[in-house]
Amino acid sequence: MRRFTIVQVDVFTKNRLEGNALAVVSNATGLSDEEMQALAKETNLSETTFVIPRDSATEKARGVRVRIYTVAEELPFAGHPTLGTAFVLRGTSGVREIVLDLNVGSVPVRYEDAPGQASFGEMRQRDPEFGAKHDAETIARVTGLALKDIDTGAPIESVSTGLSYTIVPIKTLAALQNLRIDLHKSSEYLQKSGGKFFYFVSRETVNPAARLHSRMLFYNGEDPATGSAGGCTAAWMAAHGIAAPNERVLIEQGLEMKRPSEIFVRANRDAGVVNNVRVGGNCVEVMRGEITL
Repeated sequence: MRRFTIVQVDVFTKNRLEGNALAVVSNATGLSDEEMQALAKETNLSETTFVIPRDSATEKARGVRVRIYTVAEELPFAGHPTLGTAFVLRGTSGVREIVLDLNVGSVPVRYEDAPGQASFGEMRQRDPEFGAKHDAETIARVTGLALKDIDTGAPIESVSTGLSYTIVPIKTLAALQNLRIDLHKSSEYLQKSGGKFFYFVSRETVNPAARLHSRMLFYNGEDPATGSAGGCTAAWMAAHGIAAPNERVLIEQGLEMKRPSEIFVRANRDAGVVNNVRVGGNCVEVMRGEITL
């Protein structure tokens, strides 16, 4: 019988049982691709990560090898799994940086520690790739949104920092809170247009300190906090003047599903070029146990 340690953490929150839950298998050596996928289905969380230790020289040069699975597929990159896995690997060591070697390459997570406060980790994502801009009438038709609810003051745009999201601005908080979309038609459209998921945002927020309120609906229901989308949205905000270059702003997510999350994002814009995308937040450990196979 094989045994594997598993740790569950809540990401993008300081409070247990809030934020986005993540399961981390801390030494997945010997697990097959099929077993990793089956275990991700078993945890039934948005994502489960698998740490595959290597020799110290390789880890120093490239980072700790980590693979990310949803209940349906392996992802090349995702935000809350990156932040949560780095938190588990850091433990109580106090090191300033953890580097993960993901399918998109090396992603560093740097830590800010202040006396009496929870540790804050911030990942630097890949520089953004801006894709297609989308017509509001088309998006309304494929999602089932009312055209009047789409905010045309900012573009509907696909952006990737490792995983592509199509960012859809919504006029009001009420419209976003009552969001219902046709997932089948949405998925068909995204497959043709180059996006992976829709990310819906509104400049009306519950917390006055937040810049955006967001929601992300997908095949596993709703995501409480989407760090990869947060990076894309940071780039989108910097590109279109919704946030100033290098201004760290808060995106609130997960309130509708009673898993409030705080995603802190920023991006640089220099001579019209957006880069240095960073996404940060807090993590707390909730459970620790053992898998037997």
